[in-house]
Amino acid sequence: MAERTVLIVEDDRALLDVLKFNLTKEGYHVITALDGSQALEAARQKQPDIILLDVMLPEIDGFDVCRILRQEMTTPILMLTAKDSEIDKIVGLEVGADDYLTKPFSMRELLARIRAMLRRSEMVETKPSKQEMFIRAGELEIDKMRHQASIRGLALKLTTMEFNLLLFLAENKGIVFSREQLLENVWGYDYQGETRTVDVHIRWLREKVEADPGKPEYLITVRGVGYKLEG
Repeated sequence: MAERTVLIVEDDRALLDVLKFNLTKEGYHVITALDGSQALEAARQKQPDIILLDVMLPEIDGFDVCRILRQEMTTPILMLTAKDSEIDKIVGLEVGADDYLTKPFSMRELLARIRAMLRRSEMVETKPSKQEMFIRAGELEIDKMRHQASIRGLALKLTTMEFNLLLFLAENKGIVFSREQLLENVWGYDYQGETRTVDVHIRWLREKVEADPGKPEYLITVRGVGYKLEG
C-alpha cells in the first residue's frame, strides 16, 4: 500500500513535534502547518489522505479552516480540541469534521482513529463489481464506483463520512442499528462513550435526502434503539 500522507495543523510546536514523531514512526508521511492559512495552502497543494486539525489556531481558526476545506475536498478531517463542551463538538461536526478528539488524548487512541478513518476511505475507493455498483432505495440511488448519491434525480453533495454512513445503511436496508454499532461499523472504532457524532451526521443526511427532514421517509429513528434506512 502506498505511503499515506497526514497533514497535522497545530500551533503548539511541542505537541506538533510529538505528533509528527509518532506518526512518522508508524510509517506515515507527515506534513505540518502552524496556522489556518498554512493549513489551507498545505491541504490544497499536497492533497493529504487525512487532516488532523486543531481548533484554536492563529490567522484562521480550525472551524473556519474545516468549513472552507469541506467545500473543496472530501478528505477525512479529525478535529483536535482542548475544549470539552458539547457545543464545540457539535460545531466541529456541523462545519464538516468527520470526527474529533478532545485533548489530552492518548497516542494509541489517535492512531486507532487515523487507521479507522483511512480504512473507511480506502473502502470507498475500492472499485466494486458491476452487480454491486448501484444501490437503490425508493428514489435514492447510490453509485459506489463514483462515490456519489442522488435523490429524485438530484445529486447530493456529501462528505466522506456522510456517504459512508448512507452507504452502510443502504447496504443493510431495513435493519436497525444502534449508535454504538454505527460508530463501530462506519467510523471504524469501538464505542468510546460519545454517540452525538452519529446523531449529527443523521441530521445532516436528512437535510440532504429527505423532502421533509422533520418527517423522514428514508432515515428512520427507531426510538430507544437507533436508526435504519427504508425505501
